[in-house]
This record gives sequence, C-alpha cells and structure tokens, in this order.
Amino acid sequence: MKNIIFTLLSLCLITFACTDNFEEINENPNAPEEIGPQFLLSNVISVSADKNTYDQGFRLSNYLTQFSASVEFERIDRYEMGTNSEYWNVIFGLLTDIASIKENEATNEAYIAVADIMQSYLFSQLTDMWGDVPYTEALKAKEGLYSPKYDIQESIYTDPETGILAVLKRSAATLSTTNDFIQGDMMFGNDLEKWERFANSLQVRYILRISKRITDFSELQALANSGKLMQSNADNAVVPYLSSAPNQWPMSQSALGLYQEHRMTRTVDSILSAWDDPRVHVLYKPTQKSVTDGNPEFKGLQNGLNRETISERNINLNDISLFGEIFRDIPDGIDAQFMQYAELQFALAEAVERDFITGDAQAYYENGIAASFDYYQTELPADYFGREGVLLDNTDNLTKILTQKWVVLNTNGHEAWFNIRRTGIPAIKPGPDNFNNDQYPVRYLYPESEQATNNANFQEASERMGGNTINSKGWWEKEN
Repeated sequence: MKNIIFTLLSLCLITFACTDNFEEINENPNAPEEIGPQFLLSNVISVSADKNTYDQGFRLSNYLTQFSASVEFERIDRYEMGTNSEYWNVIFGLLTDIASIKENEATNEAYIAVADIMQSYLFSQLTDMWGDVPYTEALKAKEGLYSPKYDIQESIYTDPETGILAVLKRSAATLSTTNDFIQGDMMFGNDLEKWERFANSLQVRYILRISKRITDFSELQALANSGKLMQSNADNAVVPYLSSAPNQWPMSQSALGLYQEHRMTRTVDSILSAWDDPRVHVLYKPTQKSVTDGNPEFKGLQNGLNRETISERNINLNDISLFGEIFRDIPDGIDAQFMQYAELQFALAEAVERDFITGDAQAYYENGIAASFDYYQTELPADYFGREGVLLDNTDNLTKILTQKWVVLNTNGHEAWFNIRRTGIPAIKPGPDNFNNDQYPVRYLYPESEQATNNANFQEASERMGGNTINSKGWWEKEN
C-alpha cells in the first residue's frame, strides 16, 4: 500500500494533474471488507463458550474441583498448575474482537451492550484465575500503550464507572430500553431480553464472589426483586454442541485414551451416593468390572495419585467409573455453557441463608435442584427434598446449598473452583501425591510472556499479590 501511495504522489508532482478520485484509484482490491459486528459476535460467543466448557472446564478445572480424577497424565490433578497462558491469550484475542464490535461502522447500542456483557464475563475470568490483571489500559495498542498496568481486583469489580458490576448494570439498562437489534447470536437467538437477564444474573454471581469484602447488599436485593433474572432453563446461557462436524463436543472426537484419563472421584461418589442421586447415571458410567459381573455400580478414585501409587495400591481401573455417555458417546450430549438457571437459584438461596437478602431460601434451593434434574432430563424422585443430606432443616444448610450448587457446575469452566475457593464447600482434600505441599491452589501463574514484554507492571502486580505463586490469594478471597 505504501508503494502504491508513493507512486501516485510522485506522478502528481510530475504532472500536476492528479485526479479527484484519488481514494478510488488507491483502493487495494485485495483488501478484505470490514467484518460485520454479527460475525464478530458469533465468534466471541462460540469460542468463549467452547473454551470455557471443554479446555478449561472438562480438561482442567474438573480435576481441581474433584469431578475428575486422573489415572496417569493430567498433572493438574496433583496441582502442577503452570500458567494456562493459552487461555490468557485466547481471552485477550476475544477482547480484541469485542473492541472491534464497538468500533464497527455497522454497530449499534444493542451490539455494544451485548459486547460489554461478554467483555465483563471475560475480564472476570482473567481476574478470578490470575488476580490483578490489565483492565483499564488493556487493548490500547492502537493508542501506543503496549505495557498496560495491572488493575487491582477490587477496582476491576467495584469501580463505579469501569468496574465489571457497573458495566453489567449499564448494559442491562440499555437492553431494557433500546429499539436496536442484533444478529449472529447463536446462544439466545438475538433475544435482547434474555441478554438482559443474563447480565443481571451475572451480577448476582459476582456480588456473591466478592461478598466477603463488601457489606452493602442492596443491589443484590434489588436484583432478586426485579423479575429480570433468569426465569427457567429456557434462559440458560448455553450454546448447544451439534451432532455433526465441526461443532461437536470435542471429547466425542478425541482419542479413547484421553477420555479414559477422566474418572469419577471419591468426592463425587460419596456425595451422590449419600443422596442416592439418580443424576449419577447421566454424569458417570457404572464400572466396566461391575457391569461384566452383572451388578452395575459406580466407584470413584481418589484424586492426586500418581501411576506408581495406583499400581502399589492394586487399584483396578476397570473398577473405576468413567464419565457418562453424554461426555463421550453423544456428539451433542452436552452444551457449551456460561451459566445455568440452577446456579442462579442456589446463589439466591445462599444469599438468603447468609442474610444478605430477604426471600425464601427453601424455594430457591428446590428450584435449583429441580432445574438441574430437568436439565439432565432425569426424573426428580418424589421424596428427594426430604432425604438426609438434602433436606434443609437448619442443620448446616449452607453446606447443602453449596454442595448442590457444586454439582450443577460440573464442566462449567472454573466456576466451581472459584466457589470452593470462596466458601471451602465442598471440602477438598489434596491428594497424597500433590506438588503443592498439601495446599489447595488459588490461581494460575502469570504467563511468561508478561514477564518478557510487560516486566515492570508484572513485577509490581506480583509483589502486590504476595508473589507470583499458585497460593497467592486475590482480593475477594482474603478475609480482610
């Protein structure tokens, strides 16, 4: 392009006869047309949903939250965390697409509000997985800012202008009044009311996330009373996988050995067995040995074992349950997901139980359980709510609420990990062969690329957090 411009300018100087249609002459016929906001939005939704569910949820976080136990290769089960830099890079790539949506000539206020909701979700992922991260100065390379500061987690969530909660609130307000529309939304079918409900429900999630560090829950009460939260599973923020390529659930197409790495855990086994919970038949398979013996049963493996320990204990892996057929045998058996109605109901039940808001904790709790059974197309037993360990009888109600919430977060990115870090429920015991001195990890390490290209800000953030270690707690995890 520079050579074309130089040649035309030279010709003008020589002949003094430049034409009036300079821009038309100078147009590069091989340059691509600007991508419309609908295509950018489709990419942001589909990629972030898939990455959250498969790479981050099923492949990584399920070990940290003890939905999965590894039999050999997945060292994250033993708390070798690393940087997870690929996801860091994916998130910033998606945030760049979001910035392009906002700058696009064909955009409107509805696109911008939806883009801000996705932006808020992605930045929450960054700060909840790494701590202090680039936020207000991120994505400003066009302005010559190549070394963005790391904002503190408190301001990322609570700044009254730029914070995640403020942005979500503004986005929901815009969507409630706009006459604009969007396209390219495979999650809600371009339904702006569902996006408004999603934005408000995310606010509930994040207010609870930071609840140790705040005292004013009036916004949470207003949301609970608004009638503008998710109303049922029809409002779930999920993107269905399809039965045909290339949009199938990735594990259905992966090598058998990778699938066999993921085993039912003792933690899951003990909880679902205590409840006599029929969802186990969807989430896991009876052991191959028990099926062969004619007496199908489920059995979990302790987390954090290396292969030598498994061998020394004479553990028969044919007598350990694999994940259910929806995770392997059915290409469209599960959804790529961000948030379910069931999670919201358990969040509201917790908020009532902690006296953050007024309401009916029992109703929220039962709604969440019923929604989860419905989501997995499993019949809810008539006596389920009265079973020991399930019944809310003022005997450790919070543990019951939060454990049911944990179950519905299976494979939903790192959301169950965030909740365990915040609440300690369920109680996760590190496995015997863990690499972290029996400590439960609370973050990933900053990517090495940050140390190389943004060293001063990287060093400042690391020191502020108490060191770039997997045990350095962020703002919302600390007691004070």
